[in-house]
Amino acid sequence: MFEIWEIRGVFALIALSKPQGLLTDKPDQTESAMLQNLCHPDILDIARREGRVTVEDLADRFGVTVQTIRRDLSDLSDAGRLQRVHGGAILPSGTTNIGYEDRRSLNAAEKQAIAQVCAAQIPDGASVFLNIGTRTEAVARALLHHSRLLVVTNNMNVANILTGNPKVEVIVTGGTLRRSDGGLVGHLASASIRRFKFDVAVIGCSALDQDGDVLDFDFQEVTVSQTVLAQARRSILVADQSKFQRHAPARIVSLAALDMFITDKPLPPALAAKCVGWKTEVVAVG
Repeated sequence: MFEIWEIRGVFALIALSKPQGLLTDKPDQTESAMLQNLCHPDILDIARREGRVTVEDLADRFGVTVQTIRRDLSDLSDAGRLQRVHGGAILPSGTTNIGYEDRRSLNAAEKQAIAQVCAAQIPDGASVFLNIGTRTEAVARALLHHSRLLVVTNNMNVANILTGNPKVEVIVTGGTLRRSDGGLVGHLASASIRRFKFDVAVIGCSALDQDGDVLDFDFQEVTVSQTVLAQARRSILVADQSKFQRHAPARIVSLAALDMFITDKPLPPALAAKCVGWKTEVVAVG
């Protein structure tokens, strides 16, 4: 026997596995999950047309609870179809980065945990470079109780954060201001960095691939990051597992060339084995 169920304006033919008289008022969990997935293509279509989707708007459109929409967006994010941001989701991109304000709200707890572990690797009295990115900004916040640091940065946001610690000397590189995120890039930034030798360089990235390549979107920023690594005695990458779900066109470096990678979850076994061979220490804070 079959019944027709209407969920969010979508009609579906459901096979009944028990007699009509024994049916409850709702489909079983398997049927509910199947019907829930029927709206995933509609959510993706809206995201493609409008650039992003919000939980409240989708709940209104489909006449369901915000909790249901959050589950839908989490499912699509886990499948790599959408990238979760505060209050909704956007389409993942392989050629352009997510907007800065959206990036700030992504994986906030993971960023804080990674930043605390990274800050513990930096002794008082060290010279440090922090590059562009919301994860390096989290590291700057974690350094607010350090003493006698010299911090060089091409990130205006990092400089502003560290004004809260009078025991840190802050030097901002020159360069072309990237208004979208307060980053300083270009030839002048690289030339400024070459005048220093850092005890520790902390860098972020936009994406990571399964081969262990560290990737970014902006070719000028890549050049600056490569210059930083060349001037550092010790290098640390801070990046959570969401970076493995993204793609970016420009290669900064391989994990093989870095001393430490601080992340939130264990790496895939194959990449973890490579890092052991490369002598790249991996710290999973989760």
